[in-house]
Amino acid sequence: MIKLSSLSIGKSAVIREFEKDEIHIKLMEMGCVPGETVKIEKVAPLGDPISIIVAGYNLSLRRTEADFIWVEELS
Repeated sequence: MIKLSSLSIGKSAVIREFEKDEIHIKLMEMGCVPGETVKIEKVAPLGDPISIIVAGYNLSLRRTEADFIWVEELS
């Protein structure tokens, strides 16, 4: 497993778990739930924020927020 923030542009992964922090509730409310597939769409020129596709819509996350999400990369 790797952190979502480490995933390359264009790659997809399945959310497996969150690090223990209050932010996981906010992330789950936005559609980032375990078992959901995410895809890295874009990364801002300075590396923050990142744009992902999750649950059928685009979502921008700060890199620090993506650090709390552990994913399993799809081949």
